[in-house]
Amino acid sequence: MTTPLAAIARALTATTAVLGLLLTAGCSSSEPPVPTAGATGVPPATAAPSAGLDGYYSQKLTWSPCNEADECADLRVPLDYDKPDPSTDLTLKVLRVPAKDQQGRIGSLVVNPGGPGASAMDYASAADAIVGTQVRRYYDVVGFDPRGVGRSAPLECLSDRQLDAYMGADQTPDNPAEEKELLAQAQTLADGCEAKNPTLLPHLSTADSAKDMDVLRAALGDSQLNYLGKSYGTFLGSTYAGLFPKRVGRFVLDGVVPPDLTNAELSEGQARGFELATRTYVADCVSQGDCPLGSSVDEGMAWIRSFLAEVDRNPIPTGDPNVPQMNESWASWGLGQAMYDQSSWGALTDALREAKAGNGAGLMAFANAYAGRERNGTYSSNIMQVLPAVNCLDRPDSPDLSTYETYAKEFTKVAPTWGATLAWGGLACGIWPAKEGSGPHTISAEGSGPIVVVGTTRDPATIYEWSKRLKDQLSNAVLLSYDGDGHTAYRRSNDCVDSAIDAYYVQGRVPKDGLTC
Repeated sequence: MTTPLAAIARALTATTAVLGLLLTAGCSSSEPPVPTAGATGVPPATAAPSAGLDGYYSQKLTWSPCNEADECADLRVPLDYDKPDPSTDLTLKVLRVPAKDQQGRIGSLVVNPGGPGASAMDYASAADAIVGTQVRRYYDVVGFDPRGVGRSAPLECLSDRQLDAYMGADQTPDNPAEEKELLAQAQTLADGCEAKNPTLLPHLSTADSAKDMDVLRAALGDSQLNYLGKSYGTFLGSTYAGLFPKRVGRFVLDGVVPPDLTNAELSEGQARGFELATRTYVADCVSQGDCPLGSSVDEGMAWIRSFLAEVDRNPIPTGDPNVPQMNESWASWGLGQAMYDQSSWGALTDALREAKAGNGAGLMAFANAYAGRERNGTYSSNIMQVLPAVNCLDRPDSPDLSTYETYAKEFTKVAPTWGATLAWGGLACGIWPAKEGSGPHTISAEGSGPIVVVGTTRDPATIYEWSKRLKDQLSNAVLLSYDGDGHTAYRRSNDCVDSAIDAYYVQGRVPKDGLTC
């Protein structure tokens, strides 16, 4: 089943977009901007990588109004870059929020909030919240829904009720029968994706989307790509940098997923990250007084594990007609969602207090946010289907159930609360019907411009060491660290982080390597 990486997109496109309006805007230099690649008057966009792609690289975007201040356009890309065929082309949806100062405009800033499966169109539409005021002033903020996502040839595999069953499958199977049931739910998803999307499914890898992003760069008229990628968006960005290092403009990768992570490493790292974040949450709860979890961190963590075990045996009512009972899986999704931003911790405490009394409605609301699920039981996003479709192409895993039994034992040693849940998260990738072939690999992007890598010390979903890992692999990168909680740093941490990144985008001033905020 899927891992909490899926909730990254929900936290960033929903929570951050709202909370960003309440956060202090990043400080920026008052000096005039230094034009970068993509500004008015730069050389023509770089050529297509091969002659067969000339028609895609030469296309012009036709913008039309959408929403209140946004503009939208269609981008045509080949389904298969090795065998481009106009009869199978995909149409990707693109949204642009024009720079406020068109006279001083630097260029386009392409953004991606993560997932995989999040809508970058929705993310870009929240431009005033997701970038600093000076960046907003001088850049067109552009987001495209990657292939298979949202409005761009969307992947649809299961009905809403089938998704409920998939999400509610027991993530910590206790016996062979429960293991087989979990495998059956993963197989139902895989079969549904293959049956409904046989042509698209093999072409949803991160490399495919990175190539799409270069077509977008050309269509925007930029000779280099300026980029903000968060969470999975860092994997997309580093993949782009590896494929097109000379076309890297001003790049920020915040909350890193290194491209060389195996499925097991991804799950084990997240287990440790969520364990640390949960301990930090419990410490905060205890410090507030009247914490329903207990009077110490260890006591609180034991309470959470006991609660999850209890709802595994005896689910509690949710008030949701389609998911009337909260089991361990739904409770875990809800708990994990609240770890993405510490501003959710107070509401989580209230939800756990209610759950302790036998009412799972509050925790179910967090689980719905994680899954992109509305209160009426419909799914407003296809992120839960896209996530395995992309991840399993990028990181295949074993079909052998004993592999995950071993993962569970090993991960639980370092993450008693989250280890087993995350260990079984890659099961779908063991039986996924589509194969991409490249697998995890390091990327150096030799010859690129400077890339700013950002890591948060207590990030639950993309642990800090991953940011250091990618920085060390890239041939031209600096590391900016935020000593804090929650997922990602830019525009949700402090002025130190925001001002450094704003100055990089607007002035071209690369942060000092090792800067800690």
